[in-house]
Amino acid sequence: MTTPLLHRVAETDRRPVRFTLDGQPAEGLEGDTVMTAMLTSGARLRVSEFGHGPRAGFCVMGACQDCWVRTEDGGRLRACSTFLAEGMRLLSGEGAP
Repeated sequence: MTTPLLHRVAETDRRPVRFTLDGQPAEGLEGDTVMTAMLTSGARLRVSEFGHGPRAGFCVMGACQDCWVRTEDGGRLRACSTFLAEGMRLLSGEGAP
């Protein structure tokens, strides 16, 4: 896995929440959005469908559509406004099955 884009500096005592990112075990904290959990575990949310470059969200309030990510079962969710849940299986495009 790549170096995380974000580094947690506060609220580190919340309960851990385990999830899978690109088939690899990862961990966020209770109350994290999917965006926070993915970017503290990896370097991007997804790959752009237009230029194949990395995307990490843009507006962080659900208006721009830049943070849509896929789940392993083919679903899509808005990473900036969806809270992380135990056992989520998320794909960023990096090493994804």
